[in-house]
Amino acid sequence: MSDIFEEVDEEVRKDKYSKVWQRYGNWFVSCAVALLISAVGYVQWQEYNFEQRAESSTEFNAALRLIDSKKLDEATRALAGLAESGTKGYTILAKFRAAGLKAQAGDSAAASEIYDAIANDDEINTLYRDLARLYAIMQKIDDGDTSELSTDIRKLLSDDNPWRFSAREMAAVLALRKRDRKTAKEYFKMLTDDPGTPAGLKQRASEMLQAIDG
Repeated sequence: MSDIFEEVDEEVRKDKYSKVWQRYGNWFVSCAVALLISAVGYVQWQEYNFEQRAESSTEFNAALRLIDSKKLDEATRALAGLAESGTKGYTILAKFRAAGLKAQAGDSAAASEIYDAIANDDEINTLYRDLARLYAIMQKIDDGDTSELSTDIRKLLSDDNPWRFSAREMAAVLALRKRDRKTAKEYFKMLTDDPGTPAGLKQRASEMLQAIDG
């Protein structure tokens, strides 16, 4: 009989995790995109050909307008073209945005494929590759192989990695998937205790700790 109550208790906890995650699960995306755009801006200053840079900027903004107008097929084609022929910074942005469209459409496999390609491209700055790896993990967080994902996320957890806060959150979620509450709590507590953790993420980590202990 006690096993039944333990199973019910586990399901209640799982439901709490799910509700908190559904409420906040996409928060770090906007933060990451903002950081990405800032970083790409720096790369653009290093580009020597102003005319090509201006052309790529125009093409990227046109693709964004197509997205805003819900012309997603046209936007996808525009982004694909920019990813092939744009200047370095905008090529990266186009790939990220194209993957984002796939994710929004519910095609996690296609989005993951694009993110994985970015993450494995040695010619791309490590900053962007790590972000792509983080996004790829997010696409697989619900049903991907937890051992593989845990190995991938471990690469992003170092104290000098700019994406470490979101990586810690992903590591905690993976631990919950494996029913490893102890490890999950350790990662969430790292987030609540670290003064550098963004406020929104810190609040989410605090709520997850309460859900685990509640």
